[in-house]
Amino acid sequence: MVRIENLTKEYRKLRAVDDLSLTIEEGDAFGFIGPNGAGKTTTIRVLATLLAPTSGEAYIDSVSVTKEPAKVRNLVGYMPDFFGVYDDVKAWEYLDFFAAAHRVPAARRKRVIEDVLELTDLTGKRDAFVDDLSRGMKQRLCLAKTLLHDPKVLLLDEPASGLDPRARIELRELLKELRKMGKTIFISSHILPELAEFCNRIGILEQGKLVVSGPVHEIAAKVRTRNALEIGVCSDAQEAVQVCLKHPSVRTAEVTDGRIVVEFIGEKEQVPDFLLAILQQGVKVTSLVESEMDLEDVFLQVTKGVVS
Repeated sequence: MVRIENLTKEYRKLRAVDDLSLTIEEGDAFGFIGPNGAGKTTTIRVLATLLAPTSGEAYIDSVSVTKEPAKVRNLVGYMPDFFGVYDDVKAWEYLDFFAAAHRVPAARRKRVIEDVLELTDLTGKRDAFVDDLSRGMKQRLCLAKTLLHDPKVLLLDEPASGLDPRARIELRELLKELRKMGKTIFISSHILPELAEFCNRIGILEQGKLVVSGPVHEIAAKVRTRNALEIGVCSDAQEAVQVCLKHPSVRTAEVTDGRIVVEFIGEKEQVPDFLLAILQQGVKVTSLVESEMDLEDVFLQVTKGVVS
């Protein structure tokens, strides 16, 4: 549904996007991750036909963003990180304006507006002035505006920026619903836990280059260089740490939130031998689990050049 081929965008001497190639399948929720200035917004603006690339090409549903931008605009819904609103305009008037801009026929416009208001849970704010809406409601209104022409691909640039925790949860649930409806979602964010719960694939961008891309669990398996074990004990935790540190397969051990976190450098098959060894030395173990590598761990690993 989205195909990027050797995309490069330069601003004078700055190369914001550097030879980026990427493929996103229909129905994917793709998380685009990177620090500020990595090139995420530039990439999204190229896909939205708002910027022309210096070189390379991009396609939305096999339509070129550079050669047929008008067709692409019918296929994508773009939600910028900051969007403009108008003074003294009601929510339904705001949507009516953009529905007209998208050439939604006047006979259908009222029904379409009611549908997107219902989908984004804004029906009760239909006649509210846009300026009076909370930040979270404005974000949902902008998403409603993005859905007016029923695009196949949603390009969302930091949609949760500035939202409180409840508003972020509500937005995340709404995006899950849109994915169930068959939308392909390309979303940039620096709030990594939000993406981990929502996206099935991610791409990590650093200094304009795509460092790694793919399913989260596959990337985690690729970059994992150690096993982190969390051990619960009912004996003295500090004494248990000293016992763990004596084992040749343990690099570090420390007490964190009442548990012993061990950096285990041996093979996975050696964990039972390690457990038996500390039990024989008097450590009373109540639980032992392998700590999963989350999206923040992956990000920290790959942006240090572990996979590059």
